[in-house]
Amino acid sequence: MALEITDSSFQETVLKSDKPVLVDFWAVWCGPCRTLGPIIEEVANDFEGKAVVGKVDVDNNQEISMQYGIRNIPTVLIFKNGEVVDKLVGVAPKEVIAEKLSAHL
Repeated sequence: MALEITDSSFQETVLKSDKPVLVDFWAVWCGPCRTLGPIIEEVANDFEGKAVVGKVDVDNNQEISMQYGIRNIPTVLIFKNGEVVDKLVGVAPKEVIAEKLSAHL
């Protein structure tokens, strides 16, 4: 299951992780985000133990969303060693997301 990441947990969960971290920036009112949600959950299950998969609600965590310039949602960022190494904007098929995350394992 994807972790809920907040402004206060971002540093520890994402930036200090020894594994690649996929972060889905989303909001409850966003239709495409609701489409992407189950895909992110599947990716979280598939990569359990190999990568961290989490979600940031942009309405409740504006600090981190602004820090990374999130203007469109859903936006998926992949972090490795505390740095953004890949980005997807909009809904993407599970295969595309899994391939991008696999490239950073």
